[in-house]
Amino acid sequence: MENDEKKKEDQLYNDAKKRVTDLKDFYTHFLIYIFVNAFLFIINLVTSPNTLWFYWPLLGWGIGVIAHAISVFGVFGFMDKSWEEKKIKEYIDKNKK
Repeated sequence: MENDEKKKEDQLYNDAKKRVTDLKDFYTHFLIYIFVNAFLFIINLVTSPNTLWFYWPLLGWGIGVIAHAISVFGVFGFMDKSWEEKKIKEYIDKNKK
């Protein structure tokens, strides 16, 4: 009994640690995106203010940032951790019958 509680506690800790790591990685990615694109914006305005090109990397990389956000936060609660657990339980229950 005590061993099961220890395993459950370890699993909760590992899940929480992974979640924190995922959040940290996303926020790092987002900050780098902001700083690099601000730098590109400045370079664009200084070197060729009549031809704006900074928005191309902003948009392209922005798609990646959005995809990363969806993988970390889900889409309005859809396909988040609770959704995954619910689907796993659903498949297990279906295969038991």
